[in-house]
Amino acid sequence: MTAPEDRREWDDVLEFWFPEGRFLSVEAQVHHAHWRWRMQGGADDEIIARFSDLTDRAAQAGLEHWALDPHGRLALIIVLDQFSRSVWRDDARAFAQDTHALSLVMDGLSNGHYSALEMPWFQIVFGLPLGHCEGPDHLQRIDLLIRLREDIAASAPTALRAIYSSLADQARDVRKVIAAFGRHPHRNEILNRKSTAAEQAYITEGQFPHKKAFR
Repeated sequence: MTAPEDRREWDDVLEFWFPEGRFLSVEAQVHHAHWRWRMQGGADDEIIARFSDLTDRAAQAGLEHWALDPHGRLALIIVLDQFSRSVWRDDARAFAQDTHALSLVMDGLSNGHYSALEMPWFQIVFGLPLGHCEGPDHLQRIDLLIRLREDIAASAPTALRAIYSSLADQARDVRKVIAAFGRHPHRNEILNRKSTAAEQAYITEGQFPHKKAFR
């Protein structure tokens, strides 16, 4: 049984990360601005101020019980996959939770939690670790991510469909990067990895899929 305090905490995460709330009538321009805010680091300062302690608790496996509820699982994925990148930006700890977040996604896809999420923006964010987490099955996971995003775009309200189609395109761009390099080269310096010549050329060009989205 979920304690009221836990539900308040994950509701705080969801209400912060999704200013759209739960209304499909959101205007496309407003929704686009929310995505730009989420994906381009506009929330960093507030995340650090409000959610640093919560992010540390999640990283230490202190919020695992949230995953018993579909929305609690989504909130935990957000904390591990997104808030970590703000709280520990430019530090290897930013990516240290990726495997944990991915396990929550895979379990949520199989146990019905993903399907229980009623908003397309909930489902998009739920699936982010499929592309973020490096590993030997990365291409197969990105193929799954593309299919999920195509399904979301096909069922999204007409006014929002172009936004979700663009997110499917972004996943295809990520697939090209992983197919070429087997990892996310823009992380190499932070993770103390040596870049190949091809990776260095890619890094120098700076056309990373996550940076191009919603510019």
